[in-house]
Amino acid sequence: MRPLAVAALATALLTAAIPAGNATAATAAAPGPAVSKVADTQLDPKAIYFESYNGLVNNNAFQKNGLLTYKGYQYAVWYTADRTAVIGRRALGRADWQTVRLAHQLTADDSHNVISMGISRVDGRLHLTMDSHSSGFFYVKSVAGLLDDPAGHAWNSAQFGTVQTTLDGLALTSQFTYPQFVATPEGRLQLSYRVGVSGNGRNALAEYDGTKWTALGEWSASTGTYTSEHGSSTARNMYLHGIDYGSDGRLHAFYTWREQNNAVMCDAGGLTNHDTGYVYSTDRGRTWRNAAGTVVGTTGGADKVTVNDTGTVVDPLGPDHSLMNQESQATDSAGRPHAVISYVPGRFGQCTTDYVTDRTAGGRAFHLFKDAAGAWKKTEIPEALNSSQRTHLAFDKYDNAYAVMPYGRIVAASSASGYTDWKTLFDGSGLNAFGEVVVDDTRLAQDGVLSFMYQRKSSGTTPSALRVIDFRLPG
Repeated sequence: MRPLAVAALATALLTAAIPAGNATAATAAAPGPAVSKVADTQLDPKAIYFESYNGLVNNNAFQKNGLLTYKGYQYAVWYTADRTAVIGRRALGRADWQTVRLAHQLTADDSHNVISMGISRVDGRLHLTMDSHSSGFFYVKSVAGLLDDPAGHAWNSAQFGTVQTTLDGLALTSQFTYPQFVATPEGRLQLSYRVGVSGNGRNALAEYDGTKWTALGEWSASTGTYTSEHGSSTARNMYLHGIDYGSDGRLHAFYTWREQNNAVMCDAGGLTNHDTGYVYSTDRGRTWRNAAGTVVGTTGGADKVTVNDTGTVVDPLGPDHSLMNQESQATDSAGRPHAVISYVPGRFGQCTTDYVTDRTAGGRAFHLFKDAAGAWKKTEIPEALNSSQRTHLAFDKYDNAYAVMPYGRIVAASSASGYTDWKTLFDGSGLNAFGEVVVDDTRLAQDGVLSFMYQRKSSGTTPSALRVIDFRLPG
């Protein structure tokens, strides 16, 4: 996501510098993707470690945000070995991290219970939600202006308020999961979350305007009937790949559906996830449209986005291929939506019977995007997953695409090729990373550095090192 003013200025300067008819030459002259490692710093020598749902609580790729950058400082959140929630910060370019321990300890050995951060630019506060999986949640926010003047504020617990179980008195739900913060173009802060449980839940939004939180309401529904060649299901939940504003102010959301009834699958060892859907909003998440522009749902209204809405599926796939939920999405400088999805292609079999084993053996990631003509394009990324886990998508200033795969591998494709020339730029050697990593989506636009947090492999519940690695991209 790029700030509107920066994107507009960049576009204006580029247009002024290129004579009419020379846009193709300018595109050809842009550098292709490349990475150069510049730093690898340690956050915690002994962060909490336990495997749950095939992931780690400190390193789930769907965290938004576990790592973020604002006004020259980078911030990270995690649970340390004694289960305490910690916030770290550093000035960009520095190796040393300052830490603050919050008055909260992780309540369950559940990798869903991540910590997510968001920034309300309207008042310079840092917001956190933590430790929830179809349960209550914990929330804390900083003093106003902390992030606007980081050098002028001490980094200690006095900068943060008490840990709450509401959003400043706003009780959302007793079944809260998957918090994702996103800043609006005006600087307000929105919080996306799931109400309900896996296989029977709804997506909802809340918004902070600098003075108070407001519940905007639910916008997806669990109702309707989905029928596969094997059977039917009448309940489900939408799993978001993300929720992001593009340079044109549109709010984009890719997703998959997970059915409640295993009868839709060829084998109960797979995943009931099916289809990649896409909707967008032009009014800050109040109404939702399919790719053709038709309104298909209203936040807080009677008409929600459902599995039966026409025009919402942009890549159809049945539930027999262990399609991963909550993979990744991003927008390029023109505001076009992109996603990474992954599943076991049909050439490796038409029925997955153990999604972890089958995805590890035959899983592949695919890049899906809407081109300038409005057509959806899809390309297989040639690097095998060798993992059951997720890949994260990001873009450099030239719109080259970078897929950060499990174990910290970086695979990239150029905008000039139409994203068809995927190649491995970094194979993860030496990281000893467990699997998924947490990418700093906010830093790339600020200083051209791809930064991600990873945790070293361990076993059982033996704590291990949590680190952040930085790569310089073409500038």
